[in-house]
Amino acid sequence: MSIGESMQKQAEEFRERYTAVKDQIGRVIVGHDDIVHGVLTCMFIGGHCLLEGVPGLGKTLLIRTLSQTLDLDFNRIQFTPDLMPSDILGTNMVMETTDGKRVFEFQKGPVFTQILLADEINRATPKTQSAMLETMQEKTVTVAGTRYELQQPFFVMATQNPIEQEGTYPLPEAQLDRFFFKLVVGYSGREELNTIVDRTTKGVTIEPEKVMDGQEIIKWQKLIRDVILAQHVQDYIVRLILATHPEGPFALPVTNQFLRWGSSPRGAQTLALAAKVRALLEGRYNVSFEDVRRVYLPALRHRVILNFEAQAEGMETDQVLLEILEKLPEKSDDVPPTASVA
Repeated sequence: MSIGESMQKQAEEFRERYTAVKDQIGRVIVGHDDIVHGVLTCMFIGGHCLLEGVPGLGKTLLIRTLSQTLDLDFNRIQFTPDLMPSDILGTNMVMETTDGKRVFEFQKGPVFTQILLADEINRATPKTQSAMLETMQEKTVTVAGTRYELQQPFFVMATQNPIEQEGTYPLPEAQLDRFFFKLVVGYSGREELNTIVDRTTKGVTIEPEKVMDGQEIIKWQKLIRDVILAQHVQDYIVRLILATHPEGPFALPVTNQFLRWGSSPRGAQTLALAAKVRALLEGRYNVSFEDVRRVYLPALRHRVILNFEAQAEGMETDQVLLEILEKLPEKSDDVPPTASVA
């Protein structure tokens, strides 16, 4: 079997297994296909996901259902203003041994899991929010100079409410940048609401089946990175990122007018990896321009900052990003050569 045939077969198998997980989630979650796709994309890449939406739209239920579909450890933290870093990470406690001596023993916090639901993450103080930075980037916990490795795979699935500002602390840009996707959960339609009412008010309980474990997830994470990203598509990703930098060489008029800060290099990494997942779901093992466009908004909407003029005119981040996407050409005449790795 040639390499191409092998990759094609693996792409088809990935699509089947991805669909199996999605179908189990669909037994509980009604609609929100784009949101489910986004959450699963984060999971299969090994990234973290931030879900934003008003209360009651099923954000927490979606993440809990995902944990029931996967044979992984799951913990939930309800973030509140009085939550302390030690409540998340754990702390050293004085314990008495059998011979009467007292020693410090580390008691692990709820972050020592594989799927962590950080519910209403913006309700915690900045001190507590910062405790999540190391776990999200390094997937480790350091307490009293001792470093602990988290079990792999490890995902943070966080939720936040965009309309209630009293008693909340906006996430700092450094932490937002560590989220792979920011997904905006919208309202359900008429047909979906009817289905939700039928499922939730007639005493019917649906439990999803476990269809995948951690070792299989790690296997697919490795496959995704083997998907081919052609140089001209990679350059398109790079130019999309550079087009968000005000006064930069690829900045568009809308960039200079409405953006104060552009995306970090993590934005380019996110676009590349998420586009590879989309390619596999289409049965391909090479990334297309359309794959990049389909993951553009959730990958970048939390990585750019609007300026005062945009806020004064009521501009939304998605509006600015979509105009950049529309006006930036896919192909460039000056595609740089592929960098060699020493």
